[in-house]
Amino acid sequence: MEALSEAHQILESMVTQLGFEVTIEEEQTEEGACLQVLTEEGGLLIGKHGDRLDDLQYLVNRILQKKMQDPPRVRVDCDHFRVRQEEKLIDTAQELAAKAKESGKAMKMRPLNAYHRRIVHNALIDDDEVETVSPRSDERLKRILIRPVS
Repeated sequence: MEALSEAHQILESMVTQLGFEVTIEEEQTEEGACLQVLTEEGGLLIGKHGDRLDDLQYLVNRILQKKMQDPPRVRVDCDHFRVRQEEKLIDTAQELAAKAKESGKAMKMRPLNAYHRRIVHNALIDDDEVETVSPRSDERLKRILIRPVS
């Protein structure tokens, strides 16, 4: 895929300019193309809660859009951080769903971005005993309410 190799070059240039020694692997995932950065200094590239990783992904995609017409969106991950984060998020959602069913009370998740809210909604979509609700607001980060179905 031409776009993925172009994104690979963009990312490699950015992180080496920042002084990191990395290996970048190109992967195809359910979400599409992904660049997996492997490095000893992963924590520095990931940042707090993946903030730096999100910034790198944003920049790679913006530069790719300038260089190509209608390129696919490319995910950037570091040392499989996003996969581990998504698995933890699903586990937390399922634990809160179990508590909601047990107590009969609604449970709130921590504030999440749109992508992570979609993961939670999809993780619980087949559970007929709970429903997930995102409040309407202009905030970028919103809390999902997991409540028992009455």
